[in-house]
Amino acid sequence: MIPAFVPIQGAPWDVLPPGVHPTTLAEVRAAFATNAKRRPLYEGLLLAATALRAAGCGRLYLDGSYVTAKPVPGDYDGCWDPAGMDRTKLDPVFLDFSNKRQAMKNKFGGEFFPSSALNGPTQTFLDFFQIEKFTGQAKGILLIVLTAEPALLGRA
Repeated sequence: MIPAFVPIQGAPWDVLPPGVHPTTLAEVRAAFATNAKRRPLYEGLLLAATALRAAGCGRLYLDGSYVTAKPVPGDYDGCWDPAGMDRTKLDPVFLDFSNKRQAMKNKFGGEFFPSSALNGPTQTFLDFFQIEKFTGQAKGILLIVLTAEPALLGRA
């Protein structure tokens, strides 16, 4: 279940409480695909989740303004767990970081990083996504276990 948003002093929108919160694609759809901007972003997320699952990805973490109280988010951010994946089955767009990840944004509506990749000298993207960018305070992200997702059955 997706927890209720909490305020952070200095942040422009309420955010998820700190932690990694397990959820499902159906819960993400119900909670966040709520207007004309958010629905296509969800469809892109579903397309990306399907492609990642087809390559053997088991875990997808969801972040960005899409999972905040921002009424009209620009996109979403995600990171995927590379453990156990068959990189030969991975859509090459997930590894195209050129032009500020424009190919990913065009195809999926958001951008993705390997969860274990470094975003700085010592911080992984999984850790980076758990920091609110305006205040530096801890915030939450969502975890979608792709191997247990009924929404992806028969979609690969």
